[in-house]
Amino acid sequence: MARVKGGPQGHLRHKKVLNYTKGQRMSRHLLFRRANEAMLKSMWYSSRDRRVRRRDLRKLWIARINAAARLNGTTYSRLVSALKKASINLNRKMLADLAVRDPQAFAAVVKQASQA
Repeated sequence: MARVKGGPQGHLRHKKVLNYTKGQRMSRHLLFRRANEAMLKSMWYSSRDRRVRRRDLRKLWIARINAAARLNGTTYSRLVSALKKASINLNRKMLADLAVRDPQAFAAVVKQASQA
């Protein structure tokens, strides 16, 4: 069977990969094979790190809520339990935002949850 090189489609594919890796160092933006490896690795990292970012943000929110809860005389776990019993449906992102931007409102939420 005859060898097929790809022609214009191959050229376009190479061009697309090299455009994707602009800004990379050394041969990673010049040579197709190195650029393709760099592109595949970067795509793998980006999809993995989107999940890691969510994980890290949740840790940050919990730390902020815990700090604010301790200022209001309770702990994070007791606060979350009290919120569930009081049927207050605020997610951790919103609670952390309240704790940082509006401590009085956060204190009101803690008081409301602890009364239930």
